[in-house]
Amino acid sequence: MVDFFKSWFKKEANPAEIVKKSREDRFMARELIDGLFTDFTELHGDRLAGDDQSIIGGLARLDGQPVTVIAIDKGTDINDKLSKRNGSPEPWGYRKVQRLMKQAAKFRRPVITFINTPGAFPGKDAEAMGQGEAIAQSILESMKLPVPLIAVIYGEGGSGGALALATADQVWMFENATYSILSPEGFASILWKDAKKADEAAAIMGLTPTDLKEKGVIDYIIPEGHKHAKIFDGMQKKLTAELNDLQSLPATELIAKRRARFRSF
Repeated sequence: MVDFFKSWFKKEANPAEIVKKSREDRFMARELIDGLFTDFTELHGDRLAGDDQSIIGGLARLDGQPVTVIAIDKGTDINDKLSKRNGSPEPWGYRKVQRLMKQAAKFRRPVITFINTPGAFPGKDAEAMGQGEAIAQSILESMKLPVPLIAVIYGEGGSGGALALATADQVWMFENATYSILSPEGFASILWKDAKKADEAAAIMGLTPTDLKEKGVIDYIIPEGHKHAKIFDGMQKKLTAELNDLQSLPATELIAKRRARFRSF
């Protein structure tokens, strides 16, 4: 059987082109959930401040196995995108993530996250309500999670806002996704005081799936040159196989391997 995932592509787009594609609505959060899982039941709220609509989370089945699914959603139409701040979660969004992770640990359900965000929302209210602390606690909760955690970056993977959901046993990326400490525009503004040099910044930031796979930051690259149904079919099979392998490990070994992974960078 030919492996669905590839570590390189013969005709890979250049970094600037990948950045552009990563910001397009190629895949939607609801589409991924509906295409990969059955019996999805959404759960709402962080039980503290509110319910962040940019975070979709709940229970589902993957090939019959109960799992917890958490996805960052940029929205569909303009009103939806505005309400979700184009996929930039607020503190109560990350606290919803923490609640779902704790619930998954209690009931021994693997966790699968889907990430598409330019970064956490930098608004005044978000900062006042502890944005940094919420991200840090999400990372800490991930590091303590006694069940398998696989993260899939399907669009933008920006800064700590993405890392909060990507501190995982395995990190996968779609072929035209990016993962970086900040946007190319932000990088260019800092390095050259000129955001217009974003394409040049993208070329040296190492934010493409191929760059990150070579460095061991991610584990798999998901090719996009197929119909969505075929992509989802391949992902289902790979997710099931990888989760079975991870679930065979004792919780202490699983946590130790996850921590060793991130300490190596």
